[in-house]
Amino acid sequence: MGELSIWTYDWVPEGPRGFVRDLRLRWACEEAGLDYAVHTVPFDGRETNHLADQPFGQIPFLKDHGVELFESGAGLLHLARKSETLMPRDPVGEAETLQWTIAALNSVEMVTVPWWFLKLCGDADNGLTPWMVSRLHHLERVLGEQEWLAAGRFTVADLLMADVLRVSDVRAFGDRPRTEAYVARVTGRPAFSKARADQMAHFEAGDRKRAGAGAN
Repeated sequence: MGELSIWTYDWVPEGPRGFVRDLRLRWACEEAGLDYAVHTVPFDGRETNHLADQPFGQIPFLKDHGVELFESGAGLLHLARKSETLMPRDPVGEAETLQWTIAALNSVEMVTVPWWFLKLCGDADNGLTPWMVSRLHHLERVLGEQEWLAAGRFTVADLLMADVLRVSDVRAFGDRPRTEAYVARVTGRPAFSKARADQMAHFEAGDRKRAGAGAN
């Protein structure tokens, strides 16, 4: 397709709405003022129905005038290269942005997601808790020393880190006032509100479509 397009599911249950990771790409496009379209793959049969585009059967994936990418982090870095709003062009600012974007995925999300999943399954005091305590403690220290993670301003690194940290169970874990203020500040941006509202509306439209199909 000769356009910038973000691919997500046509529908998801209510629980994950507002957290499905196409939101990250929508948010980045809104911040950068990039025109984009949203396309879908069916939620039903998702394990196998789009393996040519996403080899793990997940979403989101992104297509941009012949460039095709899966994984939200890869998509974010691609979009950041299109807009200085998301990533500075000077070598130092770009390097700082890249390192903190990778840190959000590799040092923080890699522990918060499995910790949250085990908690959801009833194992609240799981073995990942000390590891997560350590990671969040170090991040709290960093956010006590600086307002933004990179380049002295908002970048795609903040977008991603705040999205990782805004999960309600993670926000409620421990006493981390600087981190909480950071998440509130980043998710208070108009671009986030627009992206989240659009995602919610997208899945609500999916509700209506499924209800209509069930009535036939």
